[in-house]
Amino acid sequence: MTKEELRAELEKQANRFKTVYGGEITTYAAQPDPERKPWRKKQTIHDQAFKKELEKIEKEIAQKEPLAD
Repeated sequence: MTKEELRAELEKQANRFKTVYGGEITTYAAQPDPERKPWRKKQTIHDQAFKKELEKIEKEIAQKEPLAD
């Protein structure tokens, strides 16, 4: 069933309800989707190892710099 067919069917049912039962139909706007929080990637073992290696290299560089003066 396509959207157009569905709309036509709903319109037909709404008109039938109004004429046969004399009821009122209230339509509501669609509710907006809730705001999504930004997705955060969980660190993998590789990411953790890479971070440790970077820290180790930075520490080595920091130790060598005072000697260069």
